[in-house]
Amino acid sequence: MEQLDIFEVKEACDCYVEPINHLLAQLSSSGRCFTLEQLQELVENKASHLFLAEYNGGIVAMLTLGEYLAPTGRKMWIEDVVVDAAVRGHSFGRAMVEYAVDYARGLGDGALMLTSRPSRVAANALYRSCEFEQKETNVYKMNVSKK
Repeated sequence: MEQLDIFEVKEACDCYVEPINHLLAQLSSSGRCFTLEQLQELVENKASHLFLAEYNGGIVAMLTLGEYLAPTGRKMWIEDVVVDAAVRGHSFGRAMVEYAVDYARGLGDGALMLTSRPSRVAANALYRSCEFEQKETNVYKMNVSKK
């Protein structure tokens, strides 16, 4: 059995677009199509870190870590965590989260946060087992677009 290889995407490559879209389809039913141009913008953004995991020659998981500074300190967010359904149950999600936590520690002191729908029972159990504490808060969302 090959090992899971987690890496940060540093350069946009068309070879990542299809696997990212395959994973996004399993994360959300919004039907969003991720493009090479969006990947380029993401990897050029110093506040965003896209991590992919390769296993048996294919991309099987992804996670994004975002960071920013606020008057209350450094904030870091884990976003878009998804493991391909074909390889779930092998602790790849745990490996991705632990990798992101270690990476975040290297960025300096701050708060590392994430959100997860209550219906994602396994994901919520994973985050609690990785020592994330559930915070009582309301999350609000507004889609904005350029006028």
